Amino acid sequence: MEFNAFQIAEILNGEVVGNGQTSVFQLAKIEEGKKGALSFLSNPKYEEYIYETKSSVCIVNNDFVPVKNIPDTLTLIKVDDAYACFAKLLAFYQQMKQKSPEIEKQSFVHESVELPEDIYLGAFSYISKGVKIGKNAQIYPNVFVGENVQIQDNCILYPHVSIYADCVIGNRCILHSGVIIGADGFGFAPNSKGEYEKIPQIGNVILEDDVEIGANSTIDRATLGSTIIRKGVKIDNLCQIAHNVEVGEHTVMAAFVGIAGSAKIGKKVMIGGQVGIAGHLKIADETKIVAQSGIPGSVKKAETLMGSPAIPMEDYKKSYFGFRKLPYILKKIQEFDQYLKEKNKKQENG
Repeated sequence: MEFNAFQIAEILNGEVVGNGQTSVFQLAKIEEGKKGALSFLSNPKYEEYIYETKSSVCIVNNDFVPVKNIPDTLTLIKVDDAYACFAKLLAFYQQMKQKSPEIEKQSFVHESVELPEDIYLGAFSYISKGVKIGKNAQIYPNVFVGENVQIQDNCILYPHVSIYADCVIGNRCILHSGVIIGADGFGFAPNSKGEYEKIPQIGNVILEDDVEIGANSTIDRATLGSTIIRKGVKIDNLCQIAHNVEVGEHTVMAAFVGIAGSAKIGKKVMIGGQVGIAGHLKIADETKIVAQSGIPGSVKKAETLMGSPAIPMEDYKKSYFGFRKLPYILKKIQEFDQYLKEKNKKQENG
């Protein structure tokens, strides 16, 4: 779909500088721009590209003043915040690409389920008994939805998502390909023979509103009660959330994070990639955890943690500086030890 510069400026409440009839039909980074592309410039270190880009339209900040001639083929749209406005256009573009309402052939819907009129349901999806689905749902091909699952309004389930029985998905949640919600928690108990017997996992998972979960991440059902992901949480690809965990509102975590059972993560916590968090602990609101850190115990106040086991980041940096000096220190100790031996030997020999 094509838009001209005037139409885009109207959406963004911006000012056109150049030919307002210039049309665009694709989005591109400014350094990779082509004819018919819309780009943006917000970071000054990329300014050099605006003087040679082949994009047709570029969104810039109101205070942008060219220091050289820009291409004659380039139209500018000046706005208060170029980055935010481009993000707004990306969201608008994504919304335009949403699937139209349709129930594709070869999908299965149990007779007890009443689907909303505006649903998109892809081929080979399976909707089980007792499922409730809200309006404007997009359920892509090969999705499994177990018995009595509740899915609220405006959710997107990409291909190969599996939601086990009794789980609850809030409004505007996005589950990317391969996400599994409600698989059994890792619950086993040793018997008198030292063999492990499975503990039934009869709870569920609750995702509150505006949760997004990256591809191939898993959230286990609770042993009893619920594993809860609070509103606004964003989880990257390949993360593991164990049974009975609670993740607080607007917490974010990068790829390969693993959280063990019954851990309680606070609000607005930031967790870097490959972080491991032990079970049955609490992490304070607004804590920041650096990538590859290990958290073995509760964090009682907000701070930035680093290392395994994690300690305050500034302490870690000082410790690491000392660690890097260890070879030098060991060498000096060995030299001093050798010096003492030689000195004692001389004294013994008179």
